[in-house]
Amino acid sequence: MNAQENKRIVIEGYQLFQAGDIPHLLERYHDDALWIEPEAEYVPFAGRHNGKAEIAQFFQTLDAEAQALRFEPKEFIAEGDKVVVIGEATWLCKQTGRSYDSPWVHVFSLRDGKVARFESFQDTAAGERAFRPDQPGQAAAGAPMHH
Repeated sequence: MNAQENKRIVIEGYQLFQAGDIPHLLERYHDDALWIEPEAEYVPFAGRHNGKAEIAQFFQTLDAEAQALRFEPKEFIAEGDKVVVIGEATWLCKQTGRSYDSPWVHVFSLRDGKVARFESFQDTAAGERAFRPDQPGQAAAGAPMHH
């Protein structure tokens, strides 16, 4: 596949994600694909996800824990077997009710017309603040109050 065909596959993948069609999105991944999110404390879907089953679990956890208030792929750059996408998002953490803005970069490596590797780069500090259950200055649940 050439760079433009790889770019088309990635663009269609974003369309499927935004439509909530995760089963068809996963069809675009190799069975042994690797999905890498930055390590981030308190973020339940952070880290490495190996293979389609773990990637499917990533999307289930993402859906359970966060809501995309805004998700905008802005620029697609393709060369060889790599497609780099630059975008912006606003996420809502369902447990805390806090939202955060996150510019992001996604790097896709494709093999034989399917994604073999996905790696995300984003503002992990903003995500950690939104997902952290007890913010500084707030009483933690069950913490004794001093008078």
